[in-house]
Formats: sequence, structure tokens, C-alpha cells
Amino acid sequence: MMIDTSVIAGENQTRAGSLERDYETLGERLDRRGIAIDAIKAKVAAYGVAIPSWGVGTGGTRFARFPGKGEPRNIFDKLEDCSVIQQLTRATPDVSLHIPWDKADPSELREKAGALGLGFDAMNSNTFQDQPGQDQNRQPLSYKFGSLSHTDPATRQQAIEHNLECIEIGKAIGSKALTVWVGDGSNFPGQSHFARQFDHYMKSAQEIYANLPDDWRLFTEHKMYEPAFYSTVVQDWGSNYMIARELGDRAYCLVDLGHHAPNVNIEMIVSRLIQFGKLGGFHFNDSKYGDDDLDTGSIDPYRLFLVFNELVDAEMRRVPGFNPAHMLDQSHNVTDPVESLMVSAMEVQRAYAQALLVDRDKLTGYQQDNDALMATTTLKTAFRTDVEPILAMARQETGGAVDPVATYRSAGYRQKVAAVRPAVTGAGGGIV
Repeated sequence: MMIDTSVIAGENQTRAGSLERDYETLGERLDRRGIAIDAIKAKVAAYGVAIPSWGVGTGGTRFARFPGKGEPRNIFDKLEDCSVIQQLTRATPDVSLHIPWDKADPSELREKAGALGLGFDAMNSNTFQDQPGQDQNRQPLSYKFGSLSHTDPATRQQAIEHNLECIEIGKAIGSKALTVWVGDGSNFPGQSHFARQFDHYMKSAQEIYANLPDDWRLFTEHKMYEPAFYSTVVQDWGSNYMIARELGDRAYCLVDLGHHAPNVNIEMIVSRLIQFGKLGGFHFNDSKYGDDDLDTGSIDPYRLFLVFNELVDAEMRRVPGFNPAHMLDQSHNVTDPVESLMVSAMEVQRAYAQALLVDRDKLTGYQQDNDALMATTTLKTAFRTDVEPILAMARQETGGAVDPVATYRSAGYRQKVAAVRPAVTGAGGGIV
């Protein structure tokens, strides 16, 4: 179910005059800084961030889940929601699947995505929870005490085979990467032997990596805590870097913005991973206290900009092999997930556009002269620039909506899908 293009055209028409004036005014301001606005617009229009299939459903907490109207019933409903996000923002061409949540016939997945104009990004395995009531023959063993690092070899092998299954599904639908995140760890001192546990993980990861297609990449993801609260097997970027280095050239580190301790300098971590050729990609979101999975840019948009400042710096320097994957990873508890994902995709584009405005020559000069004030002022000049006319014009020229959220609401998409998708309850809740 797509949004009628006439609705998009009508909404855009009402905003066309104001947008053109705003774009022209911003272009004049940027021209005085030696920046060609059309060049920035072209880069923004070519930029895309992948949508997480799980993100279009209402998330949950440890206490409850409050589903909204028209919740997707299956992966095919999820793809329809994802297609609307792409239709309106023109910033989300690919979808990242999570197995077994999204398990379906690969040919049907590919056919549905193709009909909706979508592709597939990295596959995501799930060995951080058991799958009660479904396919028990495939998972006879529990992940309560770990998966790839479990003390039991049979449980480790089960987790390995699940990841290999994800690769096979991904090959059939055109994916080129596997993201592995495990909740393995411990909740009490002495519960686990740190070295043996990490050794189990490494040997499991090596077996997965050995079965990776030649044109695929493996992304391993670190997380400081949760669901394990005393120790986590892949707890930080240092452990993640060691894993990627030991596995091989096609193994990379994935950075989730919410998976770090408060006040950690994430942009410096990004720089280090770029410098040593191991930055694989991102799960964009935002956080206040921990892994909150809040909408991207909703809490600390300046940090998001600083991350993109490092990415654009690497892009401008043409760092060999630099090709990070960009994905959203969010949980929406009180908003319409489609709206949140649209806003987040635009916030990522905004940070990218702002980072493109940084005067690199001046910044380098100030850094060389140890002029701290002018160096940071150079960054803030770019960050404070309202680039919305660039984003909106890029959307309009590529067939998207000048104002995606307003157009989405005007089209009544949520009400339409609610009429055909059965209502669901929040009973049971669960951790997301």
C-alpha cells in the first residue's frame, strides 16, 4: 500500500514557493562562504540509510508494550511500511532484516521488495533470545546463558548454524553483509571465566567468518551492558577491534550510538576505526541514559554531527577501503514508528549535509596552529547552518515529499492500514 502520488504532488505544490525562496536565500549565503549549494544537494540526494525491519513495529520495555493502530503482521507488512518511508523521504532505499523475526521464502521477499522499489542491506542474526512456540526442532537449546560463547559446545554450534542460515537467506535476497550482536556475558562476578568465554566467542566467529561469501562483509557489534549487566563478551570498541583484526580483512566493527557508556567520545572511536581500516558501519539512534534506542538526533544532534564530521573527513581524504554501512536501529514506544523513522532518516541526512559545509582548509589550519577557539567555531558554523532547504529540495527533485510527516498524515496511511491489519494487544511486553 503506497501513498497516492497525487497527494505528494499536492502537498509539495503548497510549499513550492516558500521552498524555492528559502533554497535561493541559503544558496546566496553559502556562496559567500565559497560553497556551491547544488553540489551539496547532489550529495545529499545520493545518500541513503537503511531501515530496520523491526523498527516499523511499536517497541517495548521490560514492563509493557503499547502497540499502535495498524501494526505490521509480518515481514511483508513491514516492507510496505518501509516503502512509504522511502517514498516520502527518498533517503531509505534498503531494508535490514532480522532473522528469525523476518524469516520467509527468499523468492517472495525479493519479489515483494522489488515491487516496492526496495533493496536489502545487512542481515541480522538473533541468538540473544529463545524462540518459544516456533520451530523448536531448529532451536532445542536455550541461549539463557549465552550463545556463541556458551560453555556448552552444542549450544555454540546451534548459534553458529543460525548465523550460517542468515547468510544463506541473505545470499538469496541480495544482501552483502551479516551483523552479529550477542547478549552474551555475565550478571555476577565469578559467574564466567572471561578468557575462556571470549575464546569460545572467537572460535564461533571464526567458523561463521569461514563460511562468509567472498563478496560479503561481517559486522560485529559491541555493547557495554544489557542483557548481561556485570560483564559483556563484546563490551567495547577495543574488544570489537580485536575481533575484527583476528577474523580477517572482511570483518569490521559496527558502531551503535547507544552502546557506549555515557559521555564516551564516540566520534573519536569512529576516527580510530577509520584510521585502522575497521569501521564497518553504524546503527544510528540516540540515548540519554543508556541504550535507549531513541530517535536519531532527538537528544544530542551535535554528537551526530561530530560523528559525520569524521565520516566526511575520511570521504574527503579518500581513505582506502572506506565504505561504511549506514542503518537506523530504534525502538518507538510512544510515536508512530513510520513517522519516527522518517524524521530520523532526515536527521542523518541533516548531519551529513552540515558536515559537508565544514571549511576543511580553515579547520586544518586552525588545528595546525593550535587555535582551539577558531577550530571549534569552524565546526559550529557548519552545525548552526539550517540546511533544511537543501534536504527538502533534494526530496522534491527525486519525487519525495517536501514535508514527509505532514504528507504522511494528510494521506491517512496509518488509518488505511489499520482498517486491514488486525489490532494487537501489548500483553507480555518484552525487552527490545
